[in-house]
Amino acid sequence: MPAITPTHPAPSAATFPTKLPAAHPRAVLAIVLVSYFMIVLDNSIIFTGLPQIEQTMGLSPVGLSWVQNAYTLVFGGLLLLGARAGDLLGRRPVFIVGLAMFGLASLLVGTAQSEEWIIAARAFQGIGAAIVAPSSLSLITATFPPGRERTRAVAAYGTTAGIGASLGMVVGGALASLLSWRVGFFINVPIAIAMIILALRFIPTSPVARGRFDVLGAATSTLGMGSLVYGIVEGGDRGWTAPGTLIPLAVGVLVLSLFVMNEWRARQPIMPLRLFASRERSGAAVARLLFAGAGIGFFFFTTQYLQGVYGWTPLQAGIAFLPMSLLQFGTSLLVARLTRRFGNAWLVAVGIAIVLAGLIWLSRIAPDTSYLVGFAGPLMLFGIGQGLCFGPLTAAGIAGAPAEDAGAASGLVNTAHQLGSTLGVATLTAVGAGAATLADRIALAYTGGAVMVAIALLVTLAVILPADLAARRAAPSHH
Repeated sequence: MPAITPTHPAPSAATFPTKLPAAHPRAVLAIVLVSYFMIVLDNSIIFTGLPQIEQTMGLSPVGLSWVQNAYTLVFGGLLLLGARAGDLLGRRPVFIVGLAMFGLASLLVGTAQSEEWIIAARAFQGIGAAIVAPSSLSLITATFPPGRERTRAVAAYGTTAGIGASLGMVVGGALASLLSWRVGFFINVPIAIAMIILALRFIPTSPVARGRFDVLGAATSTLGMGSLVYGIVEGGDRGWTAPGTLIPLAVGVLVLSLFVMNEWRARQPIMPLRLFASRERSGAAVARLLFAGAGIGFFFFTTQYLQGVYGWTPLQAGIAFLPMSLLQFGTSLLVARLTRRFGNAWLVAVGIAIVLAGLIWLSRIAPDTSYLVGFAGPLMLFGIGQGLCFGPLTAAGIAGAPAEDAGAASGLVNTAHQLGSTLGVATLTAVGAGAATLADRIALAYTGGAVMVAIALLVTLAVILPADLAARRAAPSHH
């Protein structure tokens, strides 16, 4: 693995929290996993309720996409700042504040009465998630020492992301059919309160780093990505040559360029560019962005297909994802053992390849294709593929990060996932925008998703795999 060359002198490790004196590491892990599960579950639970939300709020297709994108965009855009906040203000208080904001925002989403209200509340929810998610992963890396314990904890974290995403479809469908889509957000309130109480009891205080917030970096990253996503959404709606498309795209590229320049010069950047000196971490960030984009797009469009084309209820649509959830859970139990034998990269490559096969299968879907022929097989492939690669992809994203960059590295993992999700929904919505029917639009989106996953597989084979193999070959020399 290439050496990490900092763009500025690295701060002293003494100024950064390294290992928390956790008296109850299992309790800390449980609190972290439940809190992160709540966030990921919420990110997918909304999908099966989308038709109800569209009807009750009178949303346009673009407005409906912003109900999803407002959350993931703010979530991804502020993750790096959220990670830095944990280092500078202490991980426990920041974690608790994030939980409180997420719980309050969930209440506001559940009580929303208009398009503006629900989109604003979803954005506020994204702020809470941007604080909790990186704090969760950095709490794990600070609580568990490098080695087998941390590998298992990180694997559990990655598995939580995958299972929460797929189980959210079933839970969301059941609640939307039997009660209301709003209930899926109300249940976050007592969970958040319970986790705050447990965090105060079991998560120890940590030393804080001396430093400052990179406010300019946070502002330019969020505004740049927001403008880029807005331009992509408008491109599918108004056409790619319309001023309303070209101007935000150009602004997005310009502002993101300013972000990179700022991170290069800032003394304490929210995303140290030295993180990308590692081929494995850089490749993992790109692969995760593409893989997450295709995955969220798959959920977003499949629920609409099952309800809008097949005429299923939200409950039926949610249950349709159950085979995927079960297979993903079962496969994820084998990840720790398989990682020790084969390494992270092979599991990432095989998992992504299996998901790619599922998307290619789905791209041939037609309105008269039955669920068993068109969806059952791809859903099973998705379950197996995601179960194999989510944990190892997370581990690759933080591999070799020094203690002073623990928060930034974990923030980068989550940022790649959430911004990939936002770009995925926006891009795949635009890809199918010109289709005459809902079925054709979704089939085109599946094809676009397959292209994204194919690129992720190429990145894995060309970048992550060689770096991982080199690190594994070098490992015995350290003993």
